[in-house]
Formats: sequence, structure tokens, C-alpha cells
Amino acid sequence: MKLYSNKQKWKIALLFIAILLVAASLYVSSKIVNEVAKRERERVTQWADAIKKRAELVRLTNNSFEELRKKELNEMQLWIDATKEISRKTSLDAQQSYDFPLKIINKNDDIPVIVLDQDDNVSTFINLEFEKEDLYQIFPTKSSEEINQIFSDSLIKLAYSWEKINPSFTVEVYDDLYMSYFYNDSRSILRLEKERDSLIQAFNKELIENAELVPVVLTDSSMQKVIVSNLLTHDVDSLTLAESLLELSNANAPIEIKFSETEVNYVYYATSPELVQLQYFPYIQFIIIGLFILIGYIIFSTFRKAEQNKVWAGMAKETAHQLGTPISSLMAWVQLLDGMENTKDIAKEMNKDVERLTQVTDRFSKIGADTQLSDADIVETTRHFVEYLRTRFPKKVSLDFSSSDEEIIIAHNAPLFEWVIENITKNAIDAMEGEGKIEVKIFRNNGQVNIDISDNGKGMTPAQQRNVFSPGFTTKKRGWGLGLPLAKRIIHEYHNGRLRILSSEVGKGTTFRIILSS
Repeated sequence: MKLYSNKQKWKIALLFIAILLVAASLYVSSKIVNEVAKRERERVTQWADAIKKRAELVRLTNNSFEELRKKELNEMQLWIDATKEISRKTSLDAQQSYDFPLKIINKNDDIPVIVLDQDDNVSTFINLEFEKEDLYQIFPTKSSEEINQIFSDSLIKLAYSWEKINPSFTVEVYDDLYMSYFYNDSRSILRLEKERDSLIQAFNKELIENAELVPVVLTDSSMQKVIVSNLLTHDVDSLTLAESLLELSNANAPIEIKFSETEVNYVYYATSPELVQLQYFPYIQFIIIGLFILIGYIIFSTFRKAEQNKVWAGMAKETAHQLGTPISSLMAWVQLLDGMENTKDIAKEMNKDVERLTQVTDRFSKIGADTQLSDADIVETTRHFVEYLRTRFPKKVSLDFSSSDEEIIIAHNAPLFEWVIENITKNAIDAMEGEGKIEVKIFRNNGQVNIDISDNGKGMTPAQQRNVFSPGFTTKKRGWGLGLPLAKRIIHEYHNGRLRILSSEVGKGTTFRIILSS
């Protein structure tokens, strides 16, 4: 029978179908991941384009800011020059020449200016965002003198704070009278600055607060300083910045953004965590499914094996029971033949076969029951059984036995152990096709007892060696393929030993080795 071969074919077919299903599933999952990644890249690109447009607007605002600042600086210089010109005119006849400088001075209706004398007393001021009258509402209990002092002190502090932004000008109005002019950016410039800052703040707020945005790092032109990022601080510190940027650049090429003609920034962005999880999800899914199938297979295989063992034990006991009646009858006929004069020799040989049948019945009856091992001479057990087999093997098959020791006491069950020897040697006879040599050797090795059974038959291929102990596997036209699996089970389960193929070569023969612990 080719039960095992058919089962292997079914296993290969099912494995092939499983591989096709896994490949198809991975293909579909990979396609979905690629589509999601494509859409994510498009979304990041659109977001980057929006950043570029916003950066362009900021850059234009900066350019306008710089041009306006230069213009106001020129206007302030004209204002100072006009003041100097007026200070040099002392004749009443030159009153007409004051008209042009005064027009320049009066034209300033946007730039805030505070003029202090050499003793830091407030001389004049224009275009301030607050008036002295505002202080009366803030300090309703203060007197006019106190309000004037507070207002004067505030203008002095404000003037010197402006000097940090724009340089002051000092003019000698009269002999030993100097006036210092302090000015700030005009309301137009301040408005542009607010608009620019609001754009940058909106960009930062959108970057930080957008939970759906992918991990982003905005760096300066040197790529060594983080301007803004939605990553955790410890992920983009100075020690790990280069490593983080390298990792992000491997995921996606950085985007270049110009905030001004000389200021170039780079946006590094990564794949979203959801997409990364989606990429690994099919593999995690297959691992979980595989574990579930493996656990289910182990459970069902255990139940099936237990059921098979029950069926096997039940069949063996039933066989032993059925053999009991004819054996009893044969024993009676042997006793009858033994009482006759001319049939004593026949009765003697028949009695050996009846004893053999009794042993076989005893073997079957022990299947499924607790096997009792007893300390006995395994050399004698093997020699006695080899002598029995030698007279019943084909005449062209020689059966030799040898042992390194005259006596080796080891725990074993003689009937079951003889069954193992019988199954292996009968397979050897089939492999030699009724002609050849079988050798049985017993020897000690490192505290173990080895029993080698060799034949010079046709040998086995590597594939046959892998399957020879599998139930149902056989190379014969007739047979159930149960002899060697049963022998292995007897040695492994009942004797706590090992049965394996020591060597086998096609055309030269095979050697089985039984290893028992002494």
C-alpha cells in the first residue's frame, strides 16, 4: 500500500495551495499599502507646496519690510538734517528759508520720535501710540505733577529702548545745547512685522497641533539646528539630530524652502506611523493565523494519535483473544502427536511453532498495557531468538550473531524486544530478495548497549530513509508498512531507547542500530 505516499502528496498539494493564498494575500496587502503610501506622499507634497507658498509670502513680507525700513531711515535722516538746518538759521531775514525744513519735519506723521536734551529731559515727541491723558485713567489718584513725572520717565525709558533697535542722532542746536533724537519703526513696519510673525506662528501652530501630520523636522540651511518639529524634543536633540535626519532622508527626500534670498531651510518628513503599521500588519496577521493553525494542528494531532492508539491497542488485544482458541486446539493436537511412536519429531517441531504463536499472542496482549521490564541477559535473549529465526529463514540467507560480552544484564521485555529483531530482519530478507547475509552485533559503548543489525541488500535512498519509520510507508507491493514503525515505538516508548538507521547505501545494504541505556 502507498498510504504514506498519498498522504505526502496531499500535504504537498495543501502546502502549495497555502503558499498561493499567502502570496495572493501579500500581493493585495502590498498593493493597498502602496496606494496608501502614494496618497500620503501626495498629501505631504500638497502640504509642502502650501508651506512654500506661505514661505514665499513671508519672504515677500520680509522684502517689503526691509525696503520700508530703508525708506523710513532715509526719511528720518532728512528729518534730522532739516532740524540741523533750522538750528543754524538765527536771522529773522532767513525766516523764508525755514519753510522747506519745516515741511520736511511736519511731513513725518508715521515715525514715532522722542527728543531728549543733554540732561535727558524730554524736549518734544511725536507719533506716539499713547498720550499723557491716558495716565490719568490708569492712575486716577495721582496729581498732575506726578502724572507729568511718570509720563516723562516713561518717555525716557522708551527712548533708550528704541536705541537698541535703531541708532539715535545727536544734534548741537545752540552752543552747548545738544538734542538726541530717538525713533522707532513706523506703524506700517510694525503692522508688517505682526503679519509676518502671524504667518510664521500659524505655520508653527499648524505643524505642531496637526495630529494627522506625518513626523516633520524643519532645519536651517546648515541642517544642524531645528527650527520647529512635531517630534519629541529628545528625538531631535543635538546628539541624535544627524541620525534622525539621516533616517528621515532615507524615508523621503527633504524639501527645500526659501524664507528669504539668503535663508534656505529644509523640511524632513517621514512615513506616518499608521502606514508603517499597515506595512507590517499582513505579516503579523499571518503569524497569528499560523500560530492558531499550529496550535489547532497539535491539539487535533494529539487527539487523533490518542484515538489511533486506542484503536491499535483494541485491535491488538482482539487479535490476541482470537488467537487463543486455535492455539489451545493446536496444543492438544501436538500432545496427541507426541504420544504416537512415529510422530514424536514432528510433534517436537510443531511444539516450537505453538510456543512461537503463544509468544506472538503475548506480544499483542501487551499492546496498550503497562509494559513490565525485567533485568535479564540481553545477549541470551537475542542469541536464543536468532537461533529460532535461523531455522526458519530461507536457506540462501545466512544469519550471524556476535557479542562483545558473554553476558549483558539490562532491563528489557524479551517478547517485545524479539518482535523488534524479527521486524528488522524480515525487512532485511525482503531487501535482499531471499539471498544474502544478515549480521547481528551487540557491544557496549559509553555506558550504553548497542545492537547493530546489518544486511547486504539493495539499501535505501535518502527519501526512503526519511520515511521508513512513518506508518503506511512501504516499498513492497504487499504490506501495510507497520513493522518498522511498531519496532521504533517498542524501543522508544517501552524501553526508553532509540532506533535509527546507522547507514544505508543503495546497492550495498543497510544497518539499523538499537541503543539501550544500561
